[in-house]
Amino acid sequence: MCADPAPPPHMLSAPSLLGTRSQLAALAGAMLLAAAGAGCSAAGAGSSGSGIAAVGAESQYADVIAQIGGRYVHVSAVESNPNTDPHSFEASPSVAEAVSSAELIVENGLGYDGYMEKIEAASPSSSRRVINVQKLLGLAESTPNPHLWYKPATMPTLARALARDLSELQPAHAAYFQANARRFDASLQPWLTALRSFGRRFPGVAVATTEPVGDYMLEAAGVEDLTPFSLQADIMNGTDPAPQDVTLEESLLSSRRVSAFIYNQQVTDSLTQSFLAAAAKQHIPVVGVYETMPAGYHYQSWMLAEITALERAVGQGISTRRL
Repeated sequence: MCADPAPPPHMLSAPSLLGTRSQLAALAGAMLLAAAGAGCSAAGAGSSGSGIAAVGAESQYADVIAQIGGRYVHVSAVESNPNTDPHSFEASPSVAEAVSSAELIVENGLGYDGYMEKIEAASPSSSRRVINVQKLLGLAESTPNPHLWYKPATMPTLARALARDLSELQPAHAAYFQANARRFDASLQPWLTALRSFGRRFPGVAVATTEPVGDYMLEAAGVEDLTPFSLQADIMNGTDPAPQDVTLEESLLSSRRVSAFIYNQQVTDSLTQSFLAAAAKQHIPVVGVYETMPAGYHYQSWMLAEITALERAVGQGISTRRL
């Protein structure tokens, strides 16, 4: 049984709300043990050429599939490049082939990866298990923010659904999948603890954002996002924001009404670059958030890195543009 790689070294020494460096190292170690206990990574799981063929529309979902399925799954991710704009993604014939032949699929929903449903409809299968995270969480189609992986409840709910579906596909390994789901839940505790600790230390702290990428995490940490959602949605959807929204955003930065500026590191244009320049001029620390899991991370260490970066920004004035 192979072990997943450890979180990046910088995760062990970054300032954190969780306590001393030794405490953080212990937590990172616990996360590593949990991930290792869950089995091989997405790449390693398929190296044997056997197991359940699974696809995650985004790399963060593929990572969780790999952690729950371990050695009994062969996982691939459709969107896995954190240096590209996921909104401009177009499925290739090879993606269509992988999705069509998959026994288990996890997709985000809310129109974020609508190409998945089109491929599935073009190659129907009565035996294929499809987990649509939006539907799994019981969210309406009108839910405005599709970045569901930043919501603390999302991945624990997904882990349970994966353990159930994997158990139905391979009943002989049901106990293994259930145990991995429990380990996964335990490995999320450092992130959840950090969110609560941030809220206690910085109650009601205000930030500005470009898009609603990390909004669910900000909400869980008790952060007040002063940027109008209409501006965030327009930037997310690639439409021209209302002038009054742009003026308000510029005012938030020029008057230093916010303690940090959170931006989508994967998608920038002339407008968001002007906001970044305004933040730099006012010495407002910035934090880059991602839509696609950065290389070298598991879901747990990625989320912990994001809240740690926010703590560094608010507590120490340190920017983290890239993880």
